[in-house]
Amino acid sequence: MRAIYLDNNATTPVHPQVLEKMLPYFNEKFGNASSKLHQFGWQADAAVELAREQTAKLIAAEPQEIIFTSGATESINLAIQGVAQSYQAKGKHVIAISTEHKAVLDTLTFLGEVGFEIELIPVNRDGMPDLTQLQEAIRPDTILVCAMLANNETGVIFPISEIAQIVHEKNSLLLCDATQACGKIAFDVNTLGVDLLALSAHKFYGPKGVGALYIRRKNPRVTILPILHGGQHESGIRSGTLNVPGIVGLGAAAALFSSDPESYLNHCLPLRMKIEKSLSDAGCILTAQTSERLPNTIHVVLPGIKAERLISQLPELAFSTGSACSSALTEPSHVLVAMGFPLPKCYASIRLSLGIFNTNEDAEEAGNSIVSAWKKLMV
Repeated sequence: MRAIYLDNNATTPVHPQVLEKMLPYFNEKFGNASSKLHQFGWQADAAVELAREQTAKLIAAEPQEIIFTSGATESINLAIQGVAQSYQAKGKHVIAISTEHKAVLDTLTFLGEVGFEIELIPVNRDGMPDLTQLQEAIRPDTILVCAMLANNETGVIFPISEIAQIVHEKNSLLLCDATQACGKIAFDVNTLGVDLLALSAHKFYGPKGVGALYIRRKNPRVTILPILHGGQHESGIRSGTLNVPGIVGLGAAAALFSSDPESYLNHCLPLRMKIEKSLSDAGCILTAQTSERLPNTIHVVLPGIKAERLISQLPELAFSTGSACSSALTEPSHVLVAMGFPLPKCYASIRLSLGIFNTNEDAEEAGNSIVSAWKKLMV
């Protein structure tokens, strides 16, 4: 059987059109975007500013609100630590949803070790946060609430607009990790009401090693302190020579999605439904069925087995048991634990994430192969 890639939430291939845009900036137009005295620097700077406009358009922001980083993990660290430093006179209380990515949770653990108070809001069995508890948890000294737009393991989409209204009524700021949502669903940062937002190019057909942080400039104007020092790059917020080819790739990937935002949904959702039907008809348990989910993400429990054994039986299929960032860990997924899954079901779950290069044949073969392997393992 041919290899089938179903781990697009971990990373995506660079789209050929994106790669084409990037290539000249490795050798022909190799200038430093901070070199303002010659044409090589001017070319690089112009390319960066075009990418800034393209990235801003992706989320309906202003170009001046986009800061380029090395990826979503850095964006999240910059947002959380930058707000913590800038707003600590107001307070040291930070809130997050319990199913946030480890990039958020581990950064908050660090803050807790240096004197900040961290509070986690629970979710229900379908992965949705308890908004009443969130509202009650926000205090006058709460400086930041962290809530992702879409969960990387289950695909559950959070009601960010509602969360933003609660947060702003209490005069706090909202950081949204949109890493899994960008390039999959269309959204507007102003409609969502977020104050900071993190994204990463490699999740939507751009290159690895580049991302962006959106920082709201008005209503309210958000100010954060840098966590890297060594220059005045990116308005003094993120020092370091800009990764021009990567930034060009991020912009090109953003422009590709923005040119036809419905095509991703129209391509991936039928494939997701095809696989889900195969798995459900066989008796597998689909997760978070009552919640709105990403069009490409399937999370499923296969009772009676351990997912690692299933994966080993299907080397031709590339899929995962959860987040790529946690795949080397032996403990159960913190997302499933937070959702109330008993340990046997945590260890029996898999994530399939489709992409624009998957086909109907891929979906049919994957569903049949997983069901067949599962039934053999249960014997």
